[in-house]
Amino acid sequence: MNQEELIINMGPQHPSTHGVLYLELKLNGEIVLDCKPHLGYLHRSIEKIAENRTYTQFIPFTDRLDYLASMNNNLGYCLAVEKLLNVEVSPRAQYIRVITAELNRVASHLVAIGTFAQDLGAYATPLFYAFRDREKIVEIFDEICGSRLTYNYMRIGGLSGDMTAGMDKSIKDFIAYERKMLVEYNELLTYNAIFLARSKNIGILPKELALNYSVTGPNLRASGVKWDLRKDEPYLLYDKFNFEVPTGIVGDAWDRFKVRLEEIAQSLRIIEQALGALPEGNPISKVNRVFRGTGESYMRTENPRGELGFYIVAEGGFNPYRCKIRSPSFSNLAVLPELIKGLNVSDTVCVLGSLDIVMGEIDR
Repeated sequence: MNQEELIINMGPQHPSTHGVLYLELKLNGEIVLDCKPHLGYLHRSIEKIAENRTYTQFIPFTDRLDYLASMNNNLGYCLAVEKLLNVEVSPRAQYIRVITAELNRVASHLVAIGTFAQDLGAYATPLFYAFRDREKIVEIFDEICGSRLTYNYMRIGGLSGDMTAGMDKSIKDFIAYERKMLVEYNELLTYNAIFLARSKNIGILPKELALNYSVTGPNLRASGVKWDLRKDEPYLLYDKFNFEVPTGIVGDAWDRFKVRLEEIAQSLRIIEQALGALPEGNPISKVNRVFRGTGESYMRTENPRGELGFYIVAEGGFNPYRCKIRSPSFSNLAVLPELIKGLNVSDTVCVLGSLDIVMGEIDR
C-alpha cells in the first residue's frame, strides 16, 4: 500500500532533541526519507563579540560555546592567544590545565552517556547515575575556581588560581571511585540486551563518509579512525603521558557510546599521571590583562566532542581583528541526514543522541 509523504517538525522544543535544534523530517509512514537540520535558534554573535572585547575579556564567553566542556573551551582559546603572543606558561600551570581539561572531558562524556540512555527509553536511572558522578567533578571545579558550569578558570599565560590544599586527594578519590563505576555502567548499559537492540547497527557512519564530512572526536574514532590531537598533534604536555586512543569497528550508535565510555578510563589514566608528576611553582598568570597583538594564529584542541579550533587575526589593537571558531558539533551534526535515511523515526532520536552535539557551539 502506498503511503503519502509527510513533513513533520522535530524541535526546536522537542524533549528528545539536544538543545534548540529543529529537524525537518520527510517521512513515508515511520520511515525517514530526508532530514534538514535548521540552525540559528541559539545564535549570539560570539565571534563578533570576540572582535569587540580585549583578549582577556573574551575568555568567559568561550564558556558559553560548549557549556558542558567549559574548561576545554577556555583552554583552546588561551592556547591560541598564547601562540599569537609567544607567551610561555609555567610547568605547574600546564599540568593543572591537563588535569582540569581531562576532568571536564570525563564530566562531558558522563552527560553524553546518561542522556543517550534516556533517549533510548532507559528512563532516569542511567541519567541519575551519570549526573551523580559528574557532581563529584563539579564540586572539585567549584572549589578550584568558584563555579559549577561556566568556569572562566584559564588565563592567558596561566590560570586564575592554584589548586587548593587537599585537592589532589579529592581527585585521586574520584579516580578510584569512577573506575569502579565504569564496571557498573558496563553492567547497566553496554551489554544490556535492550540497549544493544536499540543501538547496534543503527546510524552506521563509514570512515570515508566521516572523513568527507570532517567529523572529529569520539564520533570519528567510533568509525575506526584512530585520530586524536592529543596523540597526533600533541599540545600542552600530552606527549608525556601514556594512554590509548579507543576506536570502534562498525561506526554505529553503540560504538559511539562505547568509545566515550572507554575514553573516560583513558582520561582517568592521564589525570593520575599528571597528579603524580605535578611540579611546584606558580600557575597564576603574570601577563598583563590588556595587551596588543600582531599577526595570526590557529590552534586546535581535542575537545570532548572533537576538534575545536580558534583562528585569530590581530592587527596591533587591544582586541582581535578577526576571531573564527571551528566547531566540532557543526560537522558532527552535518552528517546526521546521511545516517538516518531509511531508519524509523524512533531511531532518529537514537542517532542524534549518539552524536552528542551541543547547540551553543554550533550557532555561536
